[in-house]
Amino acid sequence: MREDNHTSYRASSHDLPFGRRRTGLPESAGRLLKKAVSKSRKGEVPSQRDNYEIVEELRFLHGVTSLLAIAGIPRASYYKWRATQPQRAAKQNLDHELKEHMMAIHFAHPYYGYTRMVTGLGEAGHIVNHKKAWRLMKDLGIQSVIRRKRKVSNYTPSVVYPNRLKRKFHATAPQQKMVTDITYISDGSKFYYLSVIQDIFNNEIVAWQLSERNDVELVLDTVEKWTRKRDVAEAVLHSDQGFQYTSAAYNKRLETFGVKGSHSRKATCLDNACVESFFSHLKTEKLYLEQCKSGTEIHQAVEDYIYFYNYQRFQSKLKQRAPIEYRCALAA
Repeated sequence: MREDNHTSYRASSHDLPFGRRRTGLPESAGRLLKKAVSKSRKGEVPSQRDNYEIVEELRFLHGVTSLLAIAGIPRASYYKWRATQPQRAAKQNLDHELKEHMMAIHFAHPYYGYTRMVTGLGEAGHIVNHKKAWRLMKDLGIQSVIRRKRKVSNYTPSVVYPNRLKRKFHATAPQQKMVTDITYISDGSKFYYLSVIQDIFNNEIVAWQLSERNDVELVLDTVEKWTRKRDVAEAVLHSDQGFQYTSAAYNKRLETFGVKGSHSRKATCLDNACVESFFSHLKTEKLYLEQCKSGTEIHQAVEDYIYFYNYQRFQSKLKQRAPIEYRCALAA
């Protein structure tokens, strides 16, 4: 089979289709096909899928039989490709949706690699494997931002409480078992830190505080808001072993109000799964969608979502009621 000196395409039905063939197709149509290939790939060699798509686009103008002859595509192969179009379209739509979620996650957590991206997508209800996450991240041109290694801390905890919760995420009344934690939120240029206290009885967020500093004052202010509104004596307040929660000031504040401290084991986030779940909902249902550009916008978004979460977000665990509705119904 001879080679066309004017293009890089061979007239082979398997290698480089749309070569010149004696098919009876008008010369103008042949030129149109060449132009379509060149325009679609800027002179690159088209793939078999590209050729299928070109035939599909031009079939009403020139007829499938002639186009397939020029492309060197077997008729059966083309119709098999057409029959699987709906599945491919559905896959493309799913990939597009996943990419939107991945961009939102990357915006909030720029240091996430593909392994953590899989976890983040899973929390949003999208189960994908590591290979697919890597491929989609490559398509999007995103990769993790390497953080500088933190210096080894010489901090010695003042108090470490026993784990009184022991993953028993059930309470028979309000203010029995509480969980607290901190998450960070980015506005694209800096981080803000959100501290919350959640009641395991009905998942209600009973206190929260947003700050530009992740320090002991942040958790003390959150505890202060909680104790102002409720009688908290004898309540268990569970947290991880972060430096804020093992500080002398935190311990003293709990003792003042008769609260029993409780700590997770080191590096065991599942010991505090309830509040981790809330943070996941907050980010996927609100923050990733709005992509706040300032601390003021973040504060408003958090305030709006917590109101929605407490008063309007129905939960199967609460018999399809929102947290405050559930608490009020049982108190009636």
